[in-house]
Amino acid sequence: MSVPTTQKQWLIQDKDHDFDGLVYQDSPVPKVGENEVLVKLYGASLNYRDLIIPKGLYPFPSDLPVVAGSDGAGSVLVVGSKVTAWKQGDSVVTLFNQGHQFGPISVATSKSGLGGALDGTLRQYGVFNENGLVRAPANLSHVEAATLTCAALTSWNALYGLKPLKPGETVLVQGTGGVSLFALQFAKAAGARVIATTSSAAKAEKLKQLGADFVVNYVEDKNWGETAREFAPDGVDHVIEVGGEATLTQSLKAVKFEGIISVIGFLGGAEPKDSIMEVLNHICTIRGVCVGSRAQMVDMVAAIEANDIKPVIDQKVFTLETAKEAYKYMWKKAHFGKVGITIG
Repeated sequence: MSVPTTQKQWLIQDKDHDFDGLVYQDSPVPKVGENEVLVKLYGASLNYRDLIIPKGLYPFPSDLPVVAGSDGAGSVLVVGSKVTAWKQGDSVVTLFNQGHQFGPISVATSKSGLGGALDGTLRQYGVFNENGLVRAPANLSHVEAATLTCAALTSWNALYGLKPLKPGETVLVQGTGGVSLFALQFAKAAGARVIATTSSAAKAEKLKQLGADFVVNYVEDKNWGETAREFAPDGVDHVIEVGGEATLTQSLKAVKFEGIISVIGFLGGAEPKDSIMEVLNHICTIRGVCVGSRAQMVDMVAAIEANDIKPVIDQKVFTLETAKEAYKYMWKKAHFGKVGITIG
C-alpha cells in the first residue's frame, strides 16, 4: 500500500499563546524504524491534560513543540523489519506512556507520554514503537477505541492497580468527565455499587441510566461526603478523586477504613486544605495515579470486550480540521463524557 509523503497535524508550538499556540500544518509522514510501525490514525479524543499544556498550566515538563494529543486509534499500515507484534491491517490504540510496559511507573517511563514528551495523535499518520500500541477492542469503533488511552486506563489502574475492586464493594465517582464515567462502567461490570456526584438533575439522570446506584448533587449538598454514607454506612471502598482542592475533604468523609482515594485530577485546584495526617484519622490510603501500564491496558481491553462496554462520547464529535474548536468546547465544560475527533 502506498504511503503519502505529507500529512496534516496539530502542533503545540508553545505554552505562551493559549489555544492560539496550536497550529494546523502540513508535515512529512515519519519514516518507520526496524522496531516501529506506521499507523493510519482514524480517531482521537481529548483529555483535560491536552487543554492545559498549551495554556501553560500543566505541572509536568513538556518537550515543545510537539504534536498534540495522547489518545489515538487506527490501523497498522507499515511494519518495521524486526516487528513481531503487529501486521498490516491490525486495529490498534495508543499507549499513553510509551515506556510504561508493566509494573510500577518509574521516573523514566513517566517521561514518555504522547502529546507532551513525544509526538502525539492529532495527525493523520503516526510512527510508534511496536510496544507503544495495544490491540483495539473488537466491539469498538476507532473513535470509541481512541478514548481508552488515558481516561479509561487511569480508571482501570485506580480500581485494580493497588487493591483490586471486588464484587459488592462501593465506588464513589466525581462528576461526568471521562475518568469518572469509565470508573462507573468498570465498577458496575465488576458487580460493585456506585455513588456518583454531579451538578445538575439532567446529568444525574444520565448517571442513573449508566448504572449509578446513588447520585448526589454537590452544588445543592456541600456535605456530600457524609451524604454518601446514607448509601454506604461504613464508607466507600474506592474514591475516584478528580477535584483536588475542592473535593478532597468530602472524599475523606466518604471513604471507609482501609479504603483508597485515587487522586487523578485537580479540576478544583491543587492545594488541598487537609493535612496529610488525615490518612491516619480515616485509616485510608491516598494514592496518586499516573495512567497505567501496557499490561494493565491489555487486561482492560479484555474486560471491555467481555462486558461489551461502550465508552460515553459527547454527542458533538469533531474532525481533525476542527480540533481547536474541540479544545474550546471542552474548556467551556459543554461536554458529557469524552470529546471525540474523527481523522480522515
